[in-house]
Amino acid sequence: MNLNCIAMRTTNTFGIQFILRMNKLKNGIAPIYVRIVVDRQRVEISLKKTIAVENWNDSKGIARGSNLEARKLNTYLEQVRSRLTECYQELLLKKQIITADAIKNIFCGVKEKENTLLSVFDYHNKEMKSTLEWGTLKNYFTTRRYIEEFIQSQMKTSDIYLSQLNYKFLADFERFMRGYVTKDHKNSPCGQNTIMKHIERFRKVINMAIKNEWLERDPFQKFKASFTRTTREFLTADELSILESRQFSLDRLNMVRDLFIFSCYTGLAYIDVFELTPHNIVRGIDGEYWISTKRHKTDIPVRIPILPVPLAIIEKYKNHPQVLYTAKLLPGYSNQRLNSYLKEIADLCGIDKPLTFHIARHTFATTVTLTNGVPIETVSKLLGHTSIKTTQIYAKVIEQKISDDMTNLRLKLNDTKPKPQKLSAQ
Repeated sequence: MNLNCIAMRTTNTFGIQFILRMNKLKNGIAPIYVRIVVDRQRVEISLKKTIAVENWNDSKGIARGSNLEARKLNTYLEQVRSRLTECYQELLLKKQIITADAIKNIFCGVKEKENTLLSVFDYHNKEMKSTLEWGTLKNYFTTRRYIEEFIQSQMKTSDIYLSQLNYKFLADFERFMRGYVTKDHKNSPCGQNTIMKHIERFRKVINMAIKNEWLERDPFQKFKASFTRTTREFLTADELSILESRQFSLDRLNMVRDLFIFSCYTGLAYIDVFELTPHNIVRGIDGEYWISTKRHKTDIPVRIPILPVPLAIIEKYKNHPQVLYTAKLLPGYSNQRLNSYLKEIADLCGIDKPLTFHIARHTFATTVTLTNGVPIETVSKLLGHTSIKTTQIYAKVIEQKISDDMTNLRLKLNDTKPKPQKLSAQ
């Protein structure tokens, strides 16, 4: 057996070799190095020992002879071999990636730099910059800021290592958020669902750390997020009718109103409306015009029959200068400007609701479809929902529809129910 190289029967090839660095030879004396080899990758460590070349057995990697000095050096070399083998076994038992550098670091007492929580957030935000929309990505920056404030105020430090994360940290952070007063929202505390959204984003970042093997256990394993079920704001049939019939003195308000109504009758979100081109208009199975596109948010295909109202809006703007210049289906504004103009429109129409462009999508789901008897399965498909549970957020409207239908049924049954006949006296 060659004592100069030890082979382990594992998925890695591991070897230890003692060598002289001849390029540092001086007066016939050379320094002794240990070479660690793992899967053909090798590193060398200076042992701070020297020996005369003539006293070195190169083939065996040990000192020649049996004198006291040679025996002491060979004992030391064997101790080094034993310690390096222990370092290898340590990585093996911890199921960590085994490299020559990793073994060297353990042997030399160099602890690999552990990832911190905020550095992992920064890594996530940098990596997802090209994948997430800015509106989504900026929420991760906000969550990071809250976590940083929590660490500074509650733990009196600037950052923590991932290994310090545990259930208590999460519970304390949730409690911190409940008492947190936002300065940019009229000094109001964060709502339950806002807090859970921050924790949900926190969890996604930690999942990424686990996948990268930066964290062995999941601190969220026993933590349960609890969202409060909310109702979605939408326009009633009367409010939608007022909006459709109102003409404004400013062209920009008329255009914003038309774009909003287009979404009310198609269910498309802001980004999906303004990505439409004439190529997205196709003939459907019924021979009528349909919108064929993909939801920007989920990349799920949707096909929507075009009702008369949105069809008229497409026709109205087909020669609009912005449409001709951009080759889009409709002209547009930024989401922020649209929502600003919609608030103005709501005031002029006497609609006492926080009108935003997304309310149009909710209006399609409720007032335009569900309340008119369109089955929830169909509505779910039109909205591009991945699960019908998402569509069931509009259950209140469905309950109203059920109530109306049962009232009509009750009246119908009362009309058709045979009336009791009077019995003739005997």
